[in-house]
Amino acid sequence: MKNLRYIVTIGIISLLVWSCGSSPKAINNDVKEEPVVIANDSLEYEIIIFDIGFNNYLNTIAKPEGFYSQNYLENKNRFYVPEWNSRVRNPSRFNPNIYENIIDYDPNIDYGYDVNYKLFNYFEFAQRKYRMRLR
Repeated sequence: MKNLRYIVTIGIISLLVWSCGSSPKAINNDVKEEPVVIANDSLEYEIIIFDIGFNNYLNTIAKPEGFYSQNYLENKNRFYVPEWNSRVRNPSRFNPNIYENIIDYDPNIDYGYDVNYKLFNYFEFAQRKYRMRLR
């Protein structure tokens, strides 16, 4: 299998603009949000998400790991991924700052619980943050 790497960089530009226009005391260099890595080393599959607020969403709003079955998460991702990819391929219709990268998700591959859990929650997070629906 080839090594797949995708990076979602939503929110970085807005963070930089906000930082440049803010007063010095408003910037807190001690608080940095780490990217969320979705990976399955045995499949050489990795997605890195740099979207401000996703870590917080995973830790506070998302249902805890184990709440959903892997089968449920896989079924939701089978629905979300093609819709996401369709939007990436249509930058004139959909905001290319939100839909930046194709996600190579094969529903016939068992990516494991962690990959499916975090990917599903990213789609849920993005729908809330960007007020959109993946239909």
